[in-house]
Amino acid sequence: MAQVKVFYDEIGNTLTVWFGDPKDEYVSEETGDEVILMKDKEGKVIGFEKLNFTIADPKHIQVAFESVAA
Repeated sequence: MAQVKVFYDEIGNTLTVWFGDPKDEYVSEETGDEVILMKDKEGKVIGFEKLNFTIADPKHIQVAFESVAA
């Protein structure tokens, strides 16, 4: 079963989402839109971080996922 990990840092104002193992991070690349892509050794994106991300009530974060057949 695949896992997605979501972390919100209210002090640093970042939202980090992993769809791969964070231990596999080899390199990161900033896109220029305040988004950083984390990649493994093969260059596959395994996560991203959104900079300057704030929400009104960090105690009540809701995360929803939708899967689509390939």
